[in-house]
Amino acid sequence: MARNDSLEQIVSKEEIAKRVKELGRQISQDYKDKSLVIIGILKGAFIFMADLIREISVPMQIDFVRLASYGNLMQSSGEVRITKDIELNIEDKDVLVVEDIVDTGLTLQYLEEVLKLHKPASVKICCLIDKKERRQVSINVDYVGFDIPRGFLVGYGLDFEENYRELPGIFKIIPGYEPEGFIPSDK
Repeated sequence: MARNDSLEQIVSKEEIAKRVKELGRQISQDYKDKSLVIIGILKGAFIFMADLIREISVPMQIDFVRLASYGNLMQSSGEVRITKDIELNIEDKDVLVVEDIVDTGLTLQYLEEVLKLHKPASVKICCLIDKKERRQVSINVDYVGFDIPRGFLVGYGLDFEENYRELPGIFKIIPGYEPEGFIPSDK
């Protein structure tokens, strides 16, 4: 189905590549001589995570989790559920969760609580985009790609109704129509 949305580039693919390289360098330094497990949150973080792990120079294990909270709405439902759990044993290991966007913090707060039940040595969070002004709960984000305060974003793995993940940069989307339940995130 063809979409009639407007897109405004917020971050170029070159800016993303530079920042991912910097994050990889910092994470490599921080996890030197540690047993690192990187857990990506599907689907939005998969491109960011793939690029990030190629920039990390320490040994690691990789796993994925899938959480549901958004559906097709542009606003969080507030309820979080695991639809794909981790498969690796993370007990006594340092865990780095890789997420696409942190806004309300509800999803990551829930995941962090669940992961801590597995008794890891530590849990830290790395996100591509941080939207601090939308925070509803206190959550510590240890590594941040970009602070982008407003707008619904797509590209570089981020989607709107499963569209636009393939775009190489990050774009603000202005939908060509308003789906049922649409509430702009910057109003």
